[in-house]
Amino acid sequence: MNGLIGIAGVIGLLLAAGAVIGLMRPSQFNPRWLLTAAALVLANDFLLTRGYGLLPELLPDAAWNWQGKLLALAATLIIASTPAFGWRAAGLTPAQAPGSLKPAAFVCAIYLGFFLVLAIVFPTEPASMETVAFQLTMPGLEEEAFYRGVLLLALSHAFLGRVKLLGVEWSWGAILSCALFGLAHAFGFSKGQFSFDLLTMALTALPSLIAVWLVLRTRSILLPIVLHNFGNAIMLLV
Repeated sequence: MNGLIGIAGVIGLLLAAGAVIGLMRPSQFNPRWLLTAAALVLANDFLLTRGYGLLPELLPDAAWNWQGKLLALAATLIIASTPAFGWRAAGLTPAQAPGSLKPAAFVCAIYLGFFLVLAIVFPTEPASMETVAFQLTMPGLEEEAFYRGVLLLALSHAFLGRVKLLGVEWSWGAILSCALFGLAHAFGFSKGQFSFDLLTMALTALPSLIAVWLVLRTRSILLPIVLHNFGNAIMLLV
């Protein structure tokens, strides 16, 4: 029940913020796509939590949520296959936009260097093979395909206004996708009250701006997947 209330809170924040933004420029607002984005967030959370415990647990001995991640990833790929989305439109393609690799490589180098320094300065205890395998695969594959793929596309359709900055065209949808990624890690409900961790929000929402920039620049989630999994796993390997 706590998980269901928590995700209801996240969706409520999305709809409230989306409505306020949309009312400022109604001609550039499509409420049906905002509702679609809300439905995507709910479906993703439902599968990640195995239907809030209602679905059978097929991997009871696993230390990490392989089942939830795989279910959510499968659903994202199915959604991306529909005519309303499309794999290429959602960035689910290895093809990079012409002329995008040089600026993207510079940003990737800074990102990789930052996390490598963190791994050296803040070493961790040796991790199990399962932990390393999970962090090298599932977070980037599932979360990037969802947040920087189908969800970003839905929110971009919901908010049509664009502002060009740093070589890409930003929309309110791009900002909201980053906020939702942060809330997925920092916002919850337990012991009868909502909780919010500002530091966790900053450490997740702000780096996701880099991932969104990469997707908008390269038109692909490939580099964000690599960076995401590198950031998660490097501290376990150094």
